[in-house]
Amino acid sequence: MVWSWNKGLVSLNAILDVRGLSKSYPNGAGTLTVVKDISFSLAPGSTCAILGPSGSGKTTLLGLCAGLDQPTLGEVHLNGTHLGALDEDGRARVRSEVVGFVFQNFQLIPTLTALENVTVPLELRGENHAGDEAVSLLRRVGLGERLSHYPTQLSGGEQQRVALARAFINRPKILFADEPTGNLDAETGQMVIHNLFALNAEAGTTLVLVTHDTELAKRTQRIIRLKGGVVVEGA
Repeated sequence: MVWSWNKGLVSLNAILDVRGLSKSYPNGAGTLTVVKDISFSLAPGSTCAILGPSGSGKTTLLGLCAGLDQPTLGEVHLNGTHLGALDEDGRARVRSEVVGFVFQNFQLIPTLTALENVTVPLELRGENHAGDEAVSLLRRVGLGERLSHYPTQLSGGEQQRVALARAFINRPKILFADEPTGNLDAETGQMVIHNLFALNAEAGTTLVLVTHDTELAKRTQRIIRLKGGVVVEGA
């Protein structure tokens, strides 16, 4: 444990440590608080769902935890690094070294093939073995015959499996998945979730899964339930 002047003791062995996190935005009526005074810690290799209806603050909380946005109040320590002490370049560097992302809308680069999309994170880091690792990951998610296909030539489920392979190629310590089946039908979504949990277990990655699906949330070790930006269960 180490001391944080703002929020007391911070766990050294937590991959993610959140203390007193709040996020507010000015609006016509004054201030809108989207996330209010949230604190929790996650151990390496654990799985956690952030559960709640639309507008409950789930995606905002995920963005704050990943350093994509900065809190109005509170602190986020990711892999032992206080994100609030870094500038944007510093936070981006932490994300590239530690974090993987899977989003609802896939976010593949349309002009790159499936294989090229997966290799992007390692190539940005200057690693020259990206191709072999990308092929291996794509085969593990059942896309070994789709390596040279472009996103428009792939179904939604196939695109999300490419996004999964891309998320794991930099061997992240923590994976943030924001409604990863939100744009998929039930059967396809189940296949993607099977791939997600299988890859996560194999890699020993901490998983933070944002969802409104109670049954999906139950597959994780811990559920943090939000309502109106406030934790009502699990923290």
